[in-house]
Amino acid sequence: MTLQFPLPNVPLAPRAPSILLQPFGSLFTLTLFCLIPAASAVAAAPASNSVMLEELTSSELRSRIDHGATTVLVPIGGVEQSGPYIALGKHNVRAGLLARQIAQKLGNTIVAPVVSYVPEGAISPPAGHMRFAGTISIPPAAFEAVLEGTATSLRQHGFRDIIFLGDHGGYQKNEQNVANKLNRAWGKASAAKDARAYALLDYYDITQSQYIADLQKRGYSSAEIGLHAGLADAALMLATDPSLVRSEAMAHGPKPGVADGVRGDATRATAELGQIGIKLQVDTSVAAIKQLLQRNK
Repeated sequence: MTLQFPLPNVPLAPRAPSILLQPFGSLFTLTLFCLIPAASAVAAAPASNSVMLEELTSSELRSRIDHGATTVLVPIGGVEQSGPYIALGKHNVRAGLLARQIAQKLGNTIVAPVVSYVPEGAISPPAGHMRFAGTISIPPAAFEAVLEGTATSLRQHGFRDIIFLGDHGGYQKNEQNVANKLNRAWGKASAAKDARAYALLDYYDITQSQYIADLQKRGYSSAEIGLHAGLADAALMLATDPSLVRSEAMAHGPKPGVADGVRGDATRATAELGQIGIKLQVDTSVAAIKQLLQRNK
């Protein structure tokens, strides 16, 4: 049914063609006719099953929180050089993909957008990764302020367990600082004593302990596993997004060294080796989060 609304009584000469009324009336009616089915389509749109906050509408997220999805992961990446064969977005991509897997395994968990800007060292004069093109660094205080604002926003919307997942070793202490600060503040706030922030250090630590040990058991040396952009790093990247690894160049090109921003030898890295690390990170994180949630029930 098309709704009709009376139009203003505009005086017109008798028998004169209604050059104003008819076109406007038709346009008005047509507009309403078009709007009604559009509104119905919006109301009938199926809700997304995604765990990624950015892929949900506000009303979908509201419903998910109201129905128990009160845990949120805040993946933290970074934009830094990893030598000539691994793309600058390594940490951002890995953090987002792994957080999605962790949330799917946990259930009732949402993944916030990846925090991409992190401390990477002095800018001028440049230090560490900042000596290489593409690295973006912000001051530690600014980074902690971003984490604090993010967690506070999520708490405001009804999340009760807010968990930082950092893919880079350099800012793990900053995550802990922010979680401690928020918990002190929230503990004093009578309105939301049940909200807590966590720095899940297990997510990163497992890549520096058991994953390295597993690679060594398979015959890979510490020198090639490396500390940055070596075999371990490249394998994790191949297992998450191989398009970010220049595999052909890595296999046949010159071997980069410390002067190129690389510590390790990624020549023998494979996606299969990376899957070992990914599984460790996901399973370890899921188990640790379940323990945290159980402990603070």
